[in-house]
Amino acid sequence: MKLRQNVRHWAAKRALTTPVVGDYVNDRLVDMHTDIFLNKADEDRREERRAHLDDFFDATMETYVAALEAGYPEAEAREITHVQANFDFFTHGWAEMMEIPADELEEHYRRYEEFFTRYGITIDDPLGEFRPVDGVADAPRTPERMEAGEFENAVAGFADDAYVEGEHGEMHVGGRDEPDDVDVTAAPGVDDLDEEARAD
Repeated sequence: MKLRQNVRHWAAKRALTTPVVGDYVNDRLVDMHTDIFLNKADEDRREERRAHLDDFFDATMETYVAALEAGYPEAEAREITHVQANFDFFTHGWAEMMEIPADELEEHYRRYEEFFTRYGITIDDPLGEFRPVDGVADAPRTPERMEAGEFENAVAGFADDAYVEGEHGEMHVGGRDEPDDVDVTAAPGVDDLDEEARAD
């Protein structure tokens, strides 16, 4: 899969495993991902999917941390969560939100099969053991979009590895090494923490 990787990704990685700050970053990342993917959907479908995506992306933050703890580099840990999301979009028939075409899902699954098997993650059950106790909000399916086979936001041809686009457009296969001077305050959501501290 083709991903981006910049200072905000590294900062988010560190922040998500930091007490207090991690909660704010988690919430901001969930909001960001929900908005990004809803903007790919038809306008009349967005609100009916919002609660589902909020719940789903919140669960994938736990997947991300678990993948990091299992030794996956940042790009691959993040890619695992994107693959989960594409499984979910596929099963809901949300073809327009998919980042990869349906015929590459199996290849992505196989690359992370060991991790997915450990946590019971499948195409039909994208969260596996990361599914919240209270479940995930339901959202209407649109199987007709999948039948039409239109994956207008999917990028094909990157199923064999994690391809990371750097800040200057350069491509790194497998991602880049983490910088030594990562500033956690660059992570999304840290500003919210700063504003709350000032309000107190």
